[in-house]
Amino acid sequence: MALTICTGFVVDDAIVVIENISRHIEAGIKPYDAGDERRHARVGFTVLSMSTSLVAVFIPILMMGGIVGRLFREFAVVLRVWPSASHLFVSLTYTPMMCARFLRHESGSTTSSTGFRNAFNRFLGIYDILFEVGVLRHQFLILLVTIGTVCLNGYLFYKTPKGLLHRSRITRAHQWQHHWRRRSFFRRHVAKDAHLTDIVAQDPAVKT
Repeated sequence: MALTICTGFVVDDAIVVIENISRHIEAGIKPYDAGDERRHARVGFTVLSMSTSLVAVFIPILMMGGIVGRLFREFAVVLRVWPSASHLFVSLTYTPMMCARFLRHESGSTTSSTGFRNAFNRFLGIYDILFEVGVLRHQFLILLVTIGTVCLNGYLFYKTPKGLLHRSRITRAHQWQHHWRRRSFFRRHVAKDAHLTDIVAQDPAVKT
């Protein structure tokens, strides 16, 4: 799951750098010069700030204790290490190199770009019609649906069982522990452990 989230981080950072390089190429700069790190220094600071904020967000997960903290420790470590690797080795090094190799300045519109633009414009026109007919003409109804959705989420949050394990999977569990004095012998520990085990086993609620 952490690797899947990190893949989105890599793509997000790379898109920011590619957009900046494409802007320089459309302005007439050669692809090799557009991929120069000096031309996307401001974008590099943006990518660095995004990576730093992501690391800071997932620090509380790494600091969690108990069973939940143990379950999500690897998840938090991966999400802390990967953004820095994405910033250093992908967004600001590998992505500009590939852009300098494959991106080219196009003087006119190609057949593929024209077809994609026409298809997108048709989709945008359909969306405008549906938005005007379904939302703008029924604003009060949409407001009621929004309020009802918020109330339903609150009700479900209150009624849904919460916890690491569902209560239906837990029968009757008891936890007990005992402490020994310092400088006590191991044989006494074993004997007392056996005695305590016998006491607990005599309880009819204990399933052996």
